[in-house]
This record gives sequence, structure tokens and C-alpha cells, in this order.
Amino acid sequence: MSPDASRWRSADAYDYLDELSAADLAWEYLRRNPDYQNEFQTASQGQGQDTLSARWGLRFPRRSVA
Repeated sequence: MSPDASRWRSADAYDYLDELSAADLAWEYLRRNPDYQNEFQTASQGQGQDTLSARWGLRFPRRSVA
């Protein structure tokens, strides 16, 4: 399923970016990156977490809680 791109030219749709910290802004970029998405999918299946951490500069100290 593709994200809704109908408002991609609307400045109002991106106003929230002005309030983000550097880490939050990095996450916004990273989560949209197709290379990261593919590598994350592989890592979530139990393979390549070290590669994911090294390439993208991420640290996973413990599993998140639902």
C-alpha cells in the first residue's frame, strides 16, 4: 500500500518538521528510505542486525515493548 501523496506539495502538511529535534528529523528521513526499509525487513526476520546497526548508525540496546 502506497502512502497518500495527494498533499505532498502542501506546506501545511510539513509544518510539524519545524518542531522536530535532530534525532526526530533523522528518523523522518530514515523511515522513508527504501534501502533502509529493505534492510530493516531483513533484520526484523533475525538476519543482518549488525549490518543494519553499522550502516545506518543505529543502536538497539534492547527490544521495544508493545
